[in-house]
Amino acid sequence: MLDVESLTVHYGKRVAVDALDLSLQAGEIVAMLGPNGAGKSTTLLAIAGALVPSAGTIKVDGSSLVSAPLKVRSRIGFADQPPSLYEFYTVEEHLAFVGQTRGADEATDYTPLLADLGLASIGKRLCRELSFGMRQRVGLAAALVGGVDVVLLDETLNGLDPRAAVRARSALSKAAEGGAAILMSTHLLGIAERLCQRILIMDQGLLKADVSGSELEALLAKGPGAIEELYLSLVSEPGGAE
Repeated sequence: MLDVESLTVHYGKRVAVDALDLSLQAGEIVAMLGPNGAGKSTTLLAIAGALVPSAGTIKVDGSSLVSAPLKVRSRIGFADQPPSLYEFYTVEEHLAFVGQTRGADEATDYTPLLADLGLASIGKRLCRELSFGMRQRVGLAAALVGGVDVVLLDETLNGLDPRAAVRARSALSKAAEGGAAILMSTHLLGIAERLCQRILIMDQGLLKADVSGSELEALLAKGPGAIEELYLSLVSEPGGAE
C-alpha cells in the first residue's frame, strides 16, 4: 500500500533522512521509534507531501506522489504535531471539510467516528475551544475520514488520558481492519507493544531496525523491557545527532 524508496531529506548540510527504504502492506500498524531528531517527523512529512524530499520515491497503491500528487495526497490521512485544525470550524465542520477534500459525499455522517473517539458531545464546539487532548483526538479523526489508504500519525497518542487512549487504539485497529496501512511515530513503547505488528527504530536519519512477525513475537516474549533494551542498544546518546 505504501512504498518508499531511497527517501533522502537534507536540511542544509544536515541529512535528516538518509536513503530510507520502507514498504507497508494494507492492514499493517507500524510503530516508528527513535529519539528527537532521528528523522521520524521528517519522514512522515515527506510521505504526506508536506515537504519535497532531496531524493527518493514515494508511492501509495502504485501511484507516485510526484506524478499524481493530488491523487496520492487524497489517499493519505496525516495527524501532525501539534494538531493542525481549522480553528473557527466546529469539530463536525472540520471533519466534513477534510472528508470532502478526499472525495467523501457531503451527506457523510461522521457521528459514529466521533462516538468511537469519545467526541460525540463536542461536535458543535469550535476547534479553537478544545483542550490539548481533545485536539489530538480530532486530529486523529480527521486523519481517518474519507476512506484513506495510508494513515500517518506523529505522536498523536501522546497526552491522551487512559480512556481516550483505549478509544484511539480501537479506532486505529478498526481502520487497519478496513485495509488502511498505519505508520505512527511514538515515544510510547507500551503503545508499540500492544497495538503494532511491526516496530521500526530510527536514529540519525537511518533505519536501525525493522522487527515484525516471529522476530517481534520472540522479542516481546522476553518481557516488557525487551523493546526498550533493543532501542537503547541501537540509539546513540542524546546530543550526538541533534
